[in-house]
Amino acid sequence: MIVLTASQLEGLVDRPATERAVAQVFADIARGTADQPAPTSMRTDAGTGRYVLMAALSESTGTAAVKLLADVPDNARRGLPTQRSMIAVLDRELGAPVALLHGGVPTRVRTAAASAVATRALAREDSRVLGLVGAGGLAREHVEALRGVRDWNRLVIWSRTRARVAALAESLRWDGPIEVVGDCASVFERADAICTLTPSVTPIVSGHWLRPGQHLNVVGARPRSDEREVDGLTMSRADVWVDDLATATTKSGDLMLAVAEGAIALDDVVGTVGQVLAGQRPGRTSPEQITLFDSVGIGAQDLAIADLLVREARVRGVGLELDLNA
Repeated sequence: MIVLTASQLEGLVDRPATERAVAQVFADIARGTADQPAPTSMRTDAGTGRYVLMAALSESTGTAAVKLLADVPDNARRGLPTQRSMIAVLDRELGAPVALLHGGVPTRVRTAAASAVATRALAREDSRVLGLVGAGGLAREHVEALRGVRDWNRLVIWSRTRARVAALAESLRWDGPIEVVGDCASVFERADAICTLTPSVTPIVSGHWLRPGQHLNVVGARPRSDEREVDGLTMSRADVWVDDLATATTKSGDLMLAVAEGAIALDDVVGTVGQVLAGQRPGRTSPEQITLFDSVGIGAQDLAIADLLVREARVRGVGLELDLNA
């Protein structure tokens, strides 16, 4: 098996290939050629941390994979990452270990790739203004992933931290104007497609701000059913797609809190993005429709990007090869 560190993985990323791989595995799940069980979320009263197991199996990659995600909010005051993870990959036919990967880079890249897939499938073709709510590493990755999805002519960004958003705007490679706005509502005033990318616990997005024809990728909240970025009105005004419904009911506070409030019902979820890609469900049906992708992150995304990264590592001779049977 091969072991790949974070720094090694950074140099192996191919974003267009990642978008294609994520789209493929989404469609494979819809067609039944990949298996995506609901995740397992574990915790005890000893701390605030949650430990989430995310698994998947795919015929197209010939692999099975599981990611163990540690979500530890208390790490913020320790000066440590609040989320850490690793991905183990096995050969589907033989059950033999294939790889062990640091989870940070794959998670960041595949999350943005999923937003790109959803935006390509659901946003209006004439969308021209991309909006970001949040200015961290995930925001930067979303700019890289979405830059070719539509013919954007402007980027609008808001973050609670002015210094961070200014630094992001100055450092981005972006063909066109970048506008930094002073409040979150202004992003929704200006943008055709918006990505929410904050670890917010309570809603920072109001459904009153939505305009006909917009597309939202709701991405940032932690994998907890009691934390969210958008309010119930946002969910009720939009047609909602998910990456996987069983996972969303376990991990998505944006969805489950809206359901608990009676703003929507689970039956109101239109379907998965994979069903749109597989031709099993319609995507956008009118220019005025508000579409929303509730992105919670699934093991199949980790499997898809892990397969890409491992193949590229072996081509380049990167990583540490180990024989666990020795």
